[in-house]
Amino acid sequence: MTASASTRWLRRAVAALLVVWFTLPFVPLVLWAFADRWSYPARFPTEWGLDGLTSAVAQGGGEAFARSIVLGLVVAVIATPIGALAARGLVYGWAPFPRLLTALLFAPVLLPPFAAALGINVLFLRAHVPALVGVVWVLVVMAIPYTTFSMRAAYAAHDIGYEEEARILGASRSHVLWHVHFPLLSSALARSAFLAFLVGWSDYVVTVIIGGGQIVTLPLITAAAASGIGNDAMVAVLALAAVVPPIVLLSIIVQGRSRKEAAR
Repeated sequence: MTASASTRWLRRAVAALLVVWFTLPFVPLVLWAFADRWSYPARFPTEWGLDGLTSAVAQGGGEAFARSIVLGLVVAVIATPIGALAARGLVYGWAPFPRLLTALLFAPVLLPPFAAALGINVLFLRAHVPALVGVVWVLVVMAIPYTTFSMRAAYAAHDIGYEEEARILGASRSHVLWHVHFPLLSSALARSAFLAFLVGWSDYVVTVIIGGGQIVTLPLITAAAASGIGNDAMVAVLALAAVVPPIVLLSIIVQGRSRKEAAR
């Protein structure tokens, strides 16, 4: 066996082990999601059905799922361009006081979410800020460090000479932005948007404290169902629903990157 063949075999083996490692915890969830009855000492459900899905929908799981999707998308749409602008300014030296700006941008990562949300909530209540606006505002601030860090690495490897050459040849700023800048950094922007989406999609603390119960998202309804007793099937359905959008988005990003590399 040649060295290259051994390397390929090793990579495939490691990839297979990683797939098993990440997939194995979801097997019990899948079994519980379709189990109408599962009594000890049976190793598998004794009755199969969709009672868990029916209960999840009846308890507002569908609406909560949609709210979480919208919240994650809104956070991604706002936080991604802000992070990109901040990263571009830091990499190319356009931002004033770069060290201070870097510290401010990454400060939300260092602050405990619970303590920060409690403090900000008092200010929002006194300023009569709507709950939805406050939740989006805080989540965007929490997402900006991730988008900035991701785009900072991308801009560090980006050759700005392509944009300068296009400008020299007579292209307008908007033309350079849409036809040079975005295509070259599309993969990095997609990754940053994905990270920002995860912040909004998976948040619990900020939505509970600042939302004040007015914004019921999937993490909230899943936690409420898990704290109860007796409907494990519904909890399993909600838990599986929580991992579907990130997996789908990640698959789209990976496929898009693979197609872009294949086109080269």
